[in-house]
Amino acid sequence: MAEHAVLGAGSPHGSPGWSSMACPRRTTLTLGLTLGCGQTFRWRETADGHWTGVMGGRVWTLTQTEDRLWYHEEEEDGPVTGAVKPGGREEEEMLVDYFQLNVNLEELYGEWGLADPHFKHIANTFPGIRMLRQDPTECLFSFICTSNNHISRIQAMVEKLCGSLGRPLCELDGTSYHDFPSLSALADDKVEALLRDLGFGYRARFLQQSAKQILETHGPDWLQGLRGRPYLQARDALRTLPGVGIKVADCACLMSLDKADAVPVDTHVWQIAKRDYKCAAGSTQKTLTDKVHRDIGDFFRKLWGPYAGWAQSVLFCADLKKFQKLKEVASVKLEDDEKDVLPAKKAKVKMEKQETVRNTIQKPTSVRRKKAKLESQDQ
Repeated sequence: MAEHAVLGAGSPHGSPGWSSMACPRRTTLTLGLTLGCGQTFRWRETADGHWTGVMGGRVWTLTQTEDRLWYHEEEEDGPVTGAVKPGGREEEEMLVDYFQLNVNLEELYGEWGLADPHFKHIANTFPGIRMLRQDPTECLFSFICTSNNHISRIQAMVEKLCGSLGRPLCELDGTSYHDFPSLSALADDKVEALLRDLGFGYRARFLQQSAKQILETHGPDWLQGLRGRPYLQARDALRTLPGVGIKVADCACLMSLDKADAVPVDTHVWQIAKRDYKCAAGSTQKTLTDKVHRDIGDFFRKLWGPYAGWAQSVLFCADLKKFQKLKEVASVKLEDDEKDVLPAKKAKVKMEKQETVRNTIQKPTSVRRKKAKLESQDQ
């Protein structure tokens, strides 16, 4: 049985089947934060710092060192052959596109920090969080599953969706990996009943009906085509689909349709806006209306600029319970640093006081010498 790949420890050139590309961890990409913050549901940490998932119809394992991103791609039918494809230009281009590595994240973090002191405070603990450029079909239909749901259950649903309707790719350590279902597979009339049996509830109808509407009304390339449309037009077009509200549409716009200024707003982000930014949008509302969503999005777009959706994802990630230990560690480190600095400050103050005393004592002496010199000249 084929196993999940693990980068060889202590080897400067990795292990057989691994390739790498320059990619600094803190300034460019932090894998664990980017893949674990809820923008994608298909990646799992299969070993310490190793993430395995499906991207572009292929199974990948990714890990990183301080200055390089390492990748290992499984051959289809991996359980039989155990073979891997050697890394090449095509694979590197796929990763650059998927992680949008051509976007200068370090520069953006600097701009957001200058505009927003709260972001600057958070950024030191949560560096390298990027927006993925996902396949539009996978992104949209995954987020249709998020309605009234939590991340672990959404992940389970997406895996069931792929396992039932997607093309099988390979098996690693007893885990089967499948491609995301095509629109035609999702649109089949039997899909709703199948998904209801799998526990999708009312979402089953939304998934099947949205796929069917896209194919019958727009055609199979429609979602990809929305990448070339203005943000608001693309968002409104998505909202004509069953089960696609303003938040799901914004998620698809930001995470798959190249709309970096889309700011998805759920109750979580609404709370961040009120608590950390004193944003008054919807302060008298009990539910998150479309107007409140738009007002909060406009507030953050004015604050952060054309990549506001990227900045919002950093704050969203920082507020997730699963990452609170990072904040605690950062807080302890800050306290330790302050303790280390305090004795040095005290020593500096003491030296300055001693210098002041010496100057005070020496001043009368210098005055007496000057006076004596003048008297000798007079004589």
